[in-house]
Amino acid sequence: MNRPEREAAARRIMERMPAPTVPPDLHPEVVRRGSRMLRRRTAARRLLWLVLLAAAVAFTVWAATARPWVEPPSQTTPPLTGW
Repeated sequence: MNRPEREAAARRIMERMPAPTVPPDLHPEVVRRGSRMLRRRTAARRLLWLVLLAAAVAFTVWAATARPWVEPPSQTTPPLTGW
């Protein structure tokens, strides 16, 4: 069964069934839940950006104080030659 045949079969099934009735209090409930989900998603996104910013600042401060790109001083003295 190819795609047009499946679509035609789905349309035939949907045309046979009457449209379901929607409860009258469904719309306000959906709006309330949707706005709550949006608020949570926005708060989570802001929290993640704040954590990312704090990590970037912490890394910058660590790199400025530790200077990991500088070679550490040697622990042994070089041999004395040419005296």
